Amino acid sequence: MKREIKHATVVITGASSGIGRAIALEFAREQAHLILAARNEENLMEITQECQRLGAKAIAVPTDTTDLSAMQKLAQTAFEQFDNKIDVWVNNAGIGTVGAFTETPLESHVQVVRTNLLGYMNGCYAVLPFFKDQGHGVVINLNSLGAWIPLPYASGYSASKFGLLGFMEALRGELANQADIHICDLYPVSVDTPGFQHAGNYTGSTLKPVPPLIAPEVVAKHAVALARSPKAQTTLGWPTYFARVGYTLFPKLSRNLVGQMFREYFQIGSPSPVTEGHIFESHRERGRVSDGHLKTQDRLSSSGLGLKPAVTAGGAALLALAFGTGIYFATRKP
Repeated sequence: MKREIKHATVVITGASSGIGRAIALEFAREQAHLILAARNEENLMEITQECQRLGAKAIAVPTDTTDLSAMQKLAQTAFEQFDNKIDVWVNNAGIGTVGAFTETPLESHVQVVRTNLLGYMNGCYAVLPFFKDQGHGVVINLNSLGAWIPLPYASGYSASKFGLLGFMEALRGELANQADIHICDLYPVSVDTPGFQHAGNYTGSTLKPVPPLIAPEVVAKHAVALARSPKAQTTLGWPTYFARVGYTLFPKLSRNLVGQMFREYFQIGSPSPVTEGHIFESHRERGRVSDGHLKTQDRLSSSGLGLKPAVTAGGAALLALAFGTGIYFATRKP
């Protein structure tokens, strides 16, 4: 049975930019009641007003997802604000740091894990008591291709995404007797968001998303679809399927190949200063959904996202081709 989205109470973290901003707008078009959370208060107010202009009820609650007490306050605010219920909770806030493990400050790795894994745990810890009391609810988690294959030079990010996969599987086991409480995970391929500009970068090379890309709006539509018809795992983009298959069949080959490709990527990319990015505090740029790469890069069409390729050994070769082609187009000079 499909769930009604109109007037559903929906909490979204990381709502001020990128995928979270796109998800907020998509739910606003469905006339959901929105509680939007992010660190950047100015950008958060802007997206809240934009959702209100679309006819949705929306409030902004500046929140640091790494702070459990703040997340519990967010959940309580959502519950009290709209009809004493929470229908959907979207864990979306995320960050990344790229660089060799020992050449990147350990605290940067820790902050990535704190945000991408513990932040999601905080969200679930805050909202699940409400779901259990009311007997229903949907948690939607933004994971990534990085949950299926290790990403050398993004070891903290890999740890957070692999950990998130395990955490959500464990939660599903605990909630198996709660028929109407659902844990839903989204695993998109590279998405055209400003996230690469905000990441910590210890490579000495400019970071760009590796095509093929999908638009944040595509991810947002799938998030709303999960709120309406929940399912455990949704994979977006054929490289994500092949990453999962390739690493399952040939783990050593897959991880070594990806590591070598990233080394070449850093060597041929344009020079860039070392920076911790905005992983410890919010950026000051105006919030936006995308970063404009889809204008010049290869992309995946949304019409092909539901296609599930055959699980064969050829998937590993296609995975290598996908990464190799992506790095070539991401780093070639105009």
